[in-house]
Amino acid sequence: MKKITLIFLFFLSFLACTNNEKLIEIVDKDTTLSKPNNDYMVLATNWYQQSAEMRALYYQSYNLAKAMILLNKKQVKQGKKPAVVLDIDETVLNNSPFEAKAIQTGINYTSETWKEWTDLAKAEALPGALDFINFAKQQGVEVFYISNRKSSELTTTIKNLSDKGFPNADSSFILLRTETSDKTARRDQVSQNYEIILLVGDNLTDFSEVFAKRGDDMGFAVVDKYKEDFGTKFIVLPNPMYGEWESAIYKNSHNWSETQKDSLRKSKLIIGY
Repeated sequence: MKKITLIFLFFLSFLACTNNEKLIEIVDKDTTLSKPNNDYMVLATNWYQQSAEMRALYYQSYNLAKAMILLNKKQVKQGKKPAVVLDIDETVLNNSPFEAKAIQTGINYTSETWKEWTDLAKAEALPGALDFINFAKQQGVEVFYISNRKSSELTTTIKNLSDKGFPNADSSFILLRTETSDKTARRDQVSQNYEIILLVGDNLTDFSEVFAKRGDDMGFAVVDKYKEDFGTKFIVLPNPMYGEWESAIYKNSHNWSETQKDSLRKSKLIIGY
């Protein structure tokens, strides 16, 4: 009797394992784009909007940027004027209310929802940004904004920057995306008449396209290769809400269900014990 019971329990255990394996296989193969539950973004957005540490990091970054302006402008080649290039979103303007809205509604980023936000032209200036840009201008360093906002957003972007008091809020100094998100050509455009002595942004491709292909190591190797440029030529600002770092977790594909995205995020956690 005992032997029969053990065999029966083993059989139930086998069935359970088999069913679990089938369930995992179904989840792994699931490519339906289920309705997003954006609760996973809450803590990152809380941090960005509510933490004093966020403000401190922005002040720290822009203080360092000021020091690098003073140092780097001394090395400009004769005949060229120095310039600093800044990204816009999460670099000089705070778009975290857009992320908060995505959490509230469950509606993720689309070109249409994003434009609804930028059309309002009410993003607030980020800590230290305006002070730094005014400092750069006082030091004789020209200021350019290179952003992957679409060119159709130029008018409202100019209005938003102008309303918040940012210098150079006009089409001569704001270079938005036309055909490609690669910023290289736009940086080259600035470099025709200026020497870029500093770049400021929240995403690695705000600095160079060498950071675009992150690969399986999430881009760690290429960052290590250029480590001397961070804090001297490149000033990185914190953005835990979105960016190409998140795309790398999703293997640079948008064809995942919400369940699969959740699994991919969790698969990247390093559990050390």
